Amino acid sequence: MTGKGENIVNEPLKFDYRAAKGKPENICHPEGYCPFCDVAHLTNILAQEQDRIWLVNKFRTLEDTYQTVVIESSDHNGGPSVYSQATNRQVFEFAFKCWHKMIVSNQYASVIMYKNFGPMSGGSLRHPHFQIVGLNDYDVYQNVSLTNFTGVDVSKNSQRTITLSTHPIIGFVEINIAIDGVAQIDSLADAAQTIIKYLLNDYMGGRATSYNLFFYEMAGHFYCKIVPRYATSPYFVGYKIAQVQDMQRLVEIAQEINDRL
Repeated sequence: MTGKGENIVNEPLKFDYRAAKGKPENICHPEGYCPFCDVAHLTNILAQEQDRIWLVNKFRTLEDTYQTVVIESSDHNGGPSVYSQATNRQVFEFAFKCWHKMIVSNQYASVIMYKNFGPMSGGSLRHPHFQIVGLNDYDVYQNVSLTNFTGVDVSKNSQRTITLSTHPIIGFVEINIAIDGVAQIDSLADAAQTIIKYLLNDYMGGRATSYNLFFYEMAGHFYCKIVPRYATSPYFVGYKIAQVQDMQRLVEIAQEINDRL
């Protein structure tokens, strides 16, 4: 995907702290108010299918962007790890449809889609949702390359390819699912669901509580990068140096995931 912005690499986005005032939080404080449960008071709805809702983010904290949210379900405690296969597929299909609509509008230098889950993921609301953000002048694809999506083979079939990054963006473990086009979204959704269950229940003895999903359109493919989240390594925070598991451990993780597919 070719962006329209300047040649900006790792340029920070500007955060508007005033816009963040009053932003609700219920991950660390589960008793907190949930705006996504309060459907009657949602505004600026862009699309809706059953209980899946795409709307403009009320707290638009990033300058020069168009921030939107996809509410996945009416179930506050839902998510890929507990959805039925059919529901999970519907969620991914709807999110991809919304993302694609913003991409083809050609109004943005790039359009990103991602998902936060858990206290270490950078999110503030437990209610399951995706975020889709149009960046007016920032081509995020200048910050990543196909190298970040290649590495140890996990599984491959006619619908999708799964790898573990040997050159991750941040590390330590980044699991990549690649599909050729939107016709394979269900296969991507199924693989992501299996991997998320593995990360939350089995990886590191089930100690993982948080993850991110990141989505990309590159070189004629769609990618989903799944990253279990912990405290960010000081090597990355201070020096932008990613770390990766040694090859023996990567092969072990690949086999563990493959056994569950």
